[in-house]
Amino acid sequence: MAWTAFDSTAMRRSLELAGRGAGHVEPNPMVGAVVAQGDRIVGEGWHARFGGPHAEVAALIAAGDAARGATLYVTLEPCCHQGKTPPCSDAIIAAGIGRVVVAAGDPFAAVAGGGLRALRAAGVMVETGLCEREALRLTAPFRMLVTEGRPWVIGKWAMTLDGRVATTEGDSRWISSEASRTLVHELRGRVDAIVVGIGTVLADDPLLTPRPPGPRLPLRVVLDRSARLPLESGLVRSAAEVPLLVATGSEAPPERVRRLEAAGCEVWSGSDPDPGGRFLELLAELGGRRFTNLLVEGGPTVLGSLLDRAAIDEVWAFVAPKVVGGAAAFSPVAGRGIAAIAEAVAIDVEQVDHPGGDLLVRGLVNRSCSPLSQPRGGMPRS
Repeated sequence: MAWTAFDSTAMRRSLELAGRGAGHVEPNPMVGAVVAQGDRIVGEGWHARFGGPHAEVAALIAAGDAARGATLYVTLEPCCHQGKTPPCSDAIIAAGIGRVVVAAGDPFAAVAGGGLRALRAAGVMVETGLCEREALRLTAPFRMLVTEGRPWVIGKWAMTLDGRVATTEGDSRWISSEASRTLVHELRGRVDAIVVGIGTVLADDPLLTPRPPGPRLPLRVVLDRSARLPLESGLVRSAAEVPLLVATGSEAPPERVRRLEAAGCEVWSGSDPDPGGRFLELLAELGGRRFTNLLVEGGPTVLGSLLDRAAIDEVWAFVAPKVVGGAAAFSPVAGRGIAAIAEAVAIDVEQVDHPGGDLLVRGLVNRSCSPLSQPRGGMPRS
């Protein structure tokens, strides 16, 4: 397909608009759209909130009568089913759009290709694939939920230049800069859940809340197979205001479970004796709740277990220009590890930044079963 320079500009603008929905639209995908007459943009829109108008409809409303005979650029295939809103394909046809350029297909089985077919059947020219890779990345968490039934998992850690997340005495406050911590709070404010292990809670007594609050109030999850979470911890004391789930194993003493529940905690029990296996069960549970993004903040045992199970999709690694040394000091990722460097987990780096003098490396875990591949079946857009 020979795209014009304006085609590319319009689609990139649509991708930019789509990003404005981050944290507001989940479990729906972020989507942006632009309506253009020739090389002149006459309407823009994005999916701004869950349950609200989809990007195509917002752009058509903005364009008004100028939409007739125009080109619609949209980052995701228009829906053709009734959800919380009517089918976008019907609105596009009714507006008299002459050409639709779509970046990537919708993975939901009730749509997948159906939106494109409906438009073509109505005589609309449809072209696909412009900025497809960028659109697939933008909707990767949604695609993971739809195709695998689980949230997108972000692993985050902060370490020193010599690869330590705590000293030999267990001290870790603060390794990263204030600017780095601000970024983490912003990330917390747009995810559905934040996960830590009981070891982190016992060592640091964190609250795990976004400060200041973001568009989402994440569920706080503690991986605590024996239900050891202290009732006097900040997490339990704030459970009435901010939801808290304690993920236990079958060995958790019933009396401890009852005390946590009486204190306002939700207690969920996994059946797999292996911690990594229980986490996969938990992912399925959260997927059933239509959680889209999950942030894992450590520590080494939890991150290592997830990496061993190929359950991390994205990495945020903050490296502070500090050296602490110590053979017994903690590294960020434990677990079984790998035997040969050639087998190491590769990260496709998407961003390198320097918040407050730290080094932030953010990227996707590169594995053969890529979540960016085209989808199959699953949960719908609403």
